[in-house]
Amino acid sequence: MMKIGQVVQALAISADTLRYYEKIGLMPGVHRNNGGARLYSDKDLSRLRFIKRAQKMGFSLDEIAGLLSFRDNSKNARPNVQKLARLKLAEIEHHLSELEALRDELRLLTNLCGASTDGCPILESFERAYGS
Repeated sequence: MMKIGQVVQALAISADTLRYYEKIGLMPGVHRNNGGARLYSDKDLSRLRFIKRAQKMGFSLDEIAGLLSFRDNSKNARPNVQKLARLKLAEIEHHLSELEALRDELRLLTNLCGASTDGCPILESFERAYGS
């Protein structure tokens, strides 16, 4: 069993985040000692690692709660998990295409700025885009 400070160090997660996960039910039933201190088991640590990995993949806490319920009852979960993962993949691919377009636009503006002798094409582009 690990105390909250040990978990914070081991998983690079804040104590406030751990408490929040418990509050919203992502970490149900964290054991407490006689003094009320939280004690985390290997199973709890595994669950926390799962949560952190899912967050890195872009899943929201609500989505992670769903994934955790599938994980806890995985017998027939595969189609549901696959559907959720496909939706997340499509979302990530959309964000990537948006980022690529922004990169290309910023690259162009940076080149224009370097060649400009009058004004700033970057600022002018921002003003035109939003009517400021």
